[in-house]
Amino acid sequence: FPGPIGLVNPKYAEIDGVACVARIEDLPAAPDVVIVAAPPQAVPGIVAAAGDKGAAAAVIITAGMGQGEGSLARAACMEARRRGLRLVGPNCLGVQAPAAKLNASFAARAAQPGDLALISQSGAVAAGLIEWAATRQVGFSAIVSLGDKVDVDFADCLDFFAADRATRAIL
Repeated sequence: FPGPIGLVNPKYAEIDGVACVARIEDLPAAPDVVIVAAPPQAVPGIVAAAGDKGAAAAVIITAGMGQGEGSLARAACMEARRRGLRLVGPNCLGVQAPAAKLNASFAARAAQPGDLALISQSGAVAAGLIEWAATRQVGFSAIVSLGDKVDVDFADCLDFFAADRATRAIL
C-alpha cells in the first residue's frame, strides 16, 4: 500500500523496519481503516480507541470472539456503533482493493486489479477464488471477506459495489 501505514504494537518499537506506536491514541493522524489482529479480549477496547481516534472502519481478523448477547463480538459492535465506526468481521480473511494496492488480509496472494467484486462470508472461499483467478488472469475491483458479519453484511456490500464505477460484476 503506497499510503501512510501506522503500526500499533505494544511489544515492539518497529516491525519490518516500520516504526510502531504502543497505542492507537499515539498515532500521528486518524487512520481511515484499522486492521485488528489481536487477542479476542482486546478487540472491543481497540475498536473503541480506533473510533475515538477518528477511524472510519475496522477489519477484525481475530477469531474466537463468540456470537450473540454478552459476547466479545457484540461488545466490539456496540463500541463501534457508539462511535460511528463500521466493522468488517470478526473472523474474516480481510479486505483487498487491488487498484489502490491495498491488501488488508492474510490471503497468501494479493489479487490482481480488475472489475469483479468478490463478497464472501468464508475466508477459505475468498482465498481459493483469489488463487483460482491468479492462474486465469482474472482481476478484482475488491475482495471482502465478511466472516461473522457483526456489522457490514452482504446487503451493505451489494449496495456499495452496485454503485461503484470500477466494478462491472459482483460475485
